[in-house]
Amino acid sequence: MIDDSLYHDGMRRLQDARDTRAIADRLAQVTVRTAFTDEDRAFIESRPAFFVATADEQGRPDCSYKGGLPGFVRVLDDRTIAFPDYDGNGMYRSWGNVVVNPHVGLLFPDFEHPKRLRVNGTASISADDPLRDAFPGAVFIVRVLATRIFPNCPRNLHRMQLVEPSVYSPRPDYEPPVPAWKTFDVFRDALPARDRGDDAKR
Repeated sequence: MIDDSLYHDGMRRLQDARDTRAIADRLAQVTVRTAFTDEDRAFIESRPAFFVATADEQGRPDCSYKGGLPGFVRVLDDRTIAFPDYDGNGMYRSWGNVVVNPHVGLLFPDFEHPKRLRVNGTASISADDPLRDAFPGAVFIVRVLATRIFPNCPRNLHRMQLVEPSVYSPRPDYEPPVPAWKTFDVFRDALPARDRGDDAKR
């Protein structure tokens, strides 16, 4: 039986306008799940990046790219994934949204072998999560409890190749360089004390 909450009225109206309600319902029956499969786990943990959509308490959206070395996102059990929040620009648009509205949408793409997986759920963020020590460079740990997991048609994914990982991606026994923008005079006096100076360390 179709869970009607998967599709709201706006979606249904467009499905009806394009005569896609039946295939939308079939896709929901066949592909949507609430637990990670072994294939999902392997795919997610192989990804060097994903996109996350969040919204504030008024529903205003934000979308962000999150990257790291493969394995920086972990599937902890059949409903939960976790990943580190690394040092960034300090705006905290994504995770600040999670503080006031925990609903998130994650998109994991593979551009080399076109495939993508969507994970919708609720997120929490913590500086005291026991996993933090397992992720060098982690500021917070974000956990997502999945409510829906489903593949997305890869037909319009352009074939692209990972040339090399970012030098800023944290990893064991490695100190990422200070990003250039933190050395600009226009920002220096507004940086946290830990980031000021030519030899700023994260």
